[in-house]
Amino acid sequence: MTHCRLCGSEAMASVVDLGATPPCESFLAADQLDRPEPAYPLHLRVCADCRLAQIPPLITPEDTFSEYAYFSSYSTSWVEHARTFVTDAAARLELGAGSFVVEVASNDGYLLKHVVDRGIRCLGIEPSVNVGAAAREAGVPTLTAFLDPDTGAGVRAEHGPADLVVANNVYAHIPDVVGFTRGLRALVADDGWVSVEVQHLLTLIEENQYDTIYHEHFQYYTVASATRALASGGLALVDVELLPTHGGSIRLWARPAEVAGEPSRRVAEVLDREKSAGLQELSGYAEFSARVAKVRRDLLRFLIDAAERGETVVGYGAPGKGNTLLNHCGIRPDLLPYTVDRNPYKHGRFTPGTRIPILPPERIAADRPDYVLVLPWNLRAELTEQLSYVHEWGGRLVFPIPELSIVEVGA
Repeated sequence: MTHCRLCGSEAMASVVDLGATPPCESFLAADQLDRPEPAYPLHLRVCADCRLAQIPPLITPEDTFSEYAYFSSYSTSWVEHARTFVTDAAARLELGAGSFVVEVASNDGYLLKHVVDRGIRCLGIEPSVNVGAAAREAGVPTLTAFLDPDTGAGVRAEHGPADLVVANNVYAHIPDVVGFTRGLRALVADDGWVSVEVQHLLTLIEENQYDTIYHEHFQYYTVASATRALASGGLALVDVELLPTHGGSIRLWARPAEVAGEPSRRVAEVLDREKSAGLQELSGYAEFSARVAKVRRDLLRFLIDAAERGETVVGYGAPGKGNTLLNHCGIRPDLLPYTVDRNPYKHGRFTPGTRIPILPPERIAADRPDYVLVLPWNLRAELTEQLSYVHEWGGRLVFPIPELSIVEVGA
């Protein structure tokens, strides 16, 4: 990476170098195990001028999303998060039968199905053929496309301007942040609203959430850098909410700059927090790499010690973040013989790079392991409840982030 993709500056400072890993969603079929597997550098840098944290765009969105392994509806808590958002947004913006809502990266319709249920006209824009088909089967109108200014203008011409454009967990996934933002502006009505949810770089740094750094995520935002990114497409930030999702996210409420007005008090408060953490300077990033190395050492030490004691450890979940963690730590089937996942698409496949088998969740109860390593640690409350049955044989849960934590569950 020679320059910042937002402001063009060549002043780029290293935050953490995680080596080279395969794309985190490139799960392997059994007949692929003896074939070469590409790996790409995973090096996070921050622009010294605009403070946008970013990795090099070494893979394209087309590589990742043409056929995608992630279906949002398999997370109970995420579906409930979407339902609550729709309820609150409808009340906040007075959305009704005459309104039009567009969601970009709408996945399998997990959010827009709640819009459909309220009788509000909507459209999903989803690049993945397979998950977009699942959305249409669920009754959610869905266009298979990537968002850029032309796509936005085309949707606006055919369907009219959107009163609300939703972009949840996609603003980090596009290397052309300026073009994507202009696409959002093309979609939204001149007096409309845009809601963007994205992981907060502040919590990523403070909570050692380095496993959320992977090739699908090209950018990592503070409110300060997100404000600059939105402005590149003619949008102005007017409000922000701090969310617990994905270990700590921000919901950015933006409007066309011409009608936005002054930002809320909450925007100033979060900007102050980011400044206090040193993220408006380079100093706030200085110790992150050392803390990442400690997470790796602690997890490996636990797994090696458990193996030497003859204790069994298996995984729960096969999320993208888990594959960053497994590859960075060099964890193979000798330390983690398998992981399980609720998504049947992943059953019988293997994690990229580390080649760990992915099995149905029922396998845990059948094998009664001593420990279950929870890879989607951001769903800690949900999964602690789901996995409470491991208490029946004295099993315990292990969470690797923000620091190694071994938890007894059940009563």
